[in-house]
This record gives sequence, C-alpha cells and structure tokens, in this order.
Amino acid sequence: MSSPQRVSDSGDKRPAVPSLTILLVDDEPAMIKALTALLRRDGHRVDTAANGQLALAQIQEHLYGLILSDLRMPELDGPGLYRALEQQAPQLCQRFIVLTGDSLSPETEAFVAQSGVRRLMKPCTAAEVRRAIQHVMQAE
Repeated sequence: MSSPQRVSDSGDKRPAVPSLTILLVDDEPAMIKALTALLRRDGHRVDTAANGQLALAQIQEHLYGLILSDLRMPELDGPGLYRALEQQAPQLCQRFIVLTGDSLSPETEAFVAQSGVRRLMKPCTAAEVRRAIQHVMQAE
C-alpha cells in the first residue's frame, strides 16, 4: 500500500516545460522528498522551505520561476505567503500553485476563488503535478 504523501510516477509523458527554479514550501518531509525527486527528475532546480516565513526569506535571496506551496503550515500558511507575495514579489503570484490534503474550509475556498491560484490535491500523481506546472507556465 502506498503512502498518501507519495507522488507516484505513473509513466505518463512529461509535458514540454522549460527548466525552472522552483521553491517547494511544505512542512511534511515525505511530501518534500517525493516532489523534490519528481521535479529534479524533470530537470528543474528545487529549493525547499518548511513554512511561508522561511520561503519569504529565500525569495529575498533567490529568483524563482514557480512556487509550489502547501496550504496549511505553521508560522505562515499558503494563503499568508501568497498575500505577502502580492506586496513583495507580485510577479510570483501568477506562478503559485497550492497543495492540500484536506477538504477546503470556506475561507480557503474563498482564497482559491479570489486569487485564481491553481490547486493540487494530495496525494497527487506525477502527471497531475506536471499538468499544473504546464498550465501555470502557459497562462502567462
């Protein structure tokens, strides 16, 4: 039986997405490990942060082409990170994907609807991650 945190690679074709520098923000080590392995296998450079506060510090130091962020984390959650980016790095708001393993609260549903961010439900497959990245990169 596979772990619900594992991102399975079902052998789907990889979409043509240019190599990106991606910031992966999640407080679950198993999710970080699985997604980092997938993204690196697809040719992306991946940095990680365990919460939104740490992610903001990294954004000050590095340029990122995409952010994949969990919704629920300690210190600063996904919506809080997104709102901070609106002020500090608004260009990243168009390249922001949220990950969640929970059903969404009314507040979170409102955030997703208002912001227009792409959402991935955990557990997700490699194909779903790749499609989400391709969708966000083509939306510009």
